[in-house]
Amino acid sequence: MIEELYNFGLTEEQERRAKELHFGNIVIDMLFQGPIGTYSLGEEMERETEQLALDKYPDSMVQRVQFAQKQIKRWYVDGKLQDLYKECWYESGLTAGNRQLSVANKNTLYSSAIDLQEEFDKKPWLIKVRSAEDIEYAHQHNLKAGIVTCQETDGFEKDLNLLEQMYHFGLRVVQLTYNNHNQIGAGCMEENNAGLSTFGKSFVAKLNELGIVVDTGHCGQQTTLDACKYSTKPVIASHTGAENVYFHSRSKSDEEILAIANTGGVVGIFAMPWFIAEDPEHTTIEHFLDHIDYVVKLAGVDHVGIGTDWPMPQTKWMAVAFKQLFAPSIGFKPGDGPSTEYVKGLKDYRSFLNITRGLLARGYQDEEIIKIIGGNWMRVFKEVWK
Repeated sequence: MIEELYNFGLTEEQERRAKELHFGNIVIDMLFQGPIGTYSLGEEMERETEQLALDKYPDSMVQRVQFAQKQIKRWYVDGKLQDLYKECWYESGLTAGNRQLSVANKNTLYSSAIDLQEEFDKKPWLIKVRSAEDIEYAHQHNLKAGIVTCQETDGFEKDLNLLEQMYHFGLRVVQLTYNNHNQIGAGCMEENNAGLSTFGKSFVAKLNELGIVVDTGHCGQQTTLDACKYSTKPVIASHTGAENVYFHSRSKSDEEILAIANTGGVVGIFAMPWFIAEDPEHTTIEHFLDHIDYVVKLAGVDHVGIGTDWPMPQTKWMAVAFKQLFAPSIGFKPGDGPSTEYVKGLKDYRSFLNITRGLLARGYQDEEIIKIIGGNWMRVFKEVWK
């Protein structure tokens, strides 16, 4: 383990039950940036990536970060980090997590699809999910399952045939907007709170037709409400928080949470220390659990899941540079967004057991925990992926 078990004051019997629940049931993270995280990589990797990037691009920090990102990905697909990649995933207890396509434009869509397919091809223990039964199969056979998703849609332009092609590739969850406006609707960082466009409504209909889950994680309030209104299938927010626990533009209002629940959907709670509590230096797993508790009390235990979105496979120097140079360009306010902080108790994906332990500590019954850690996502998948 990368860190000690978080002290919830559990009894020996509760600890035993937590492990049985966590490793004996399907566990899903719907915004899975891992399995390798910042603090999985260690100081040697910190120094090596920084020096390699500096040697390659001495005059550009942006290029250094981009180079290091590609290098780490190459190493975990079939290089020096491939064993750590597998170790982190298996120790996490996660059955399934999403694997992301980049759909910023058509070029990134095609290149990321090739990269993602290579990841599946070179890891025989990792299967690409096309149906909910694939996740069940992975759980039964000690394999891991990758759910192909995307967080932006710009690269589809208005080509619904291309969207259909990517469905056949394996795409099963699509987030309608990122932080800003696109041709589908408005993201959560836009002040005008515009909803779905006319094309956006057609896009949602096409997702329903194909059997792709409609995701509103980064969508603005009206876009989220419109998605719930026009979708004929359950809508999700793969990774967000409850704004009445801690207000941030990335989180959802009670109205949005209830609208998602009324479609039969699920709200995934993220583990971003800047977005779930006031002081990112002192954010703990208790803050994360507060958001889960709130959604359960508001909408019911059937409508909450996990979508951590943190930590990412990057070193600390990369994380600092990302906050300074990249976050503003993708819609975050200056000074906002990811850096080197982490949720205490969720420092690394190998700490994922702490979520199940924390739910047990808060008095959730076994069947409720099974729903929150993965069962609710599975219910949505079985309804949509037909």
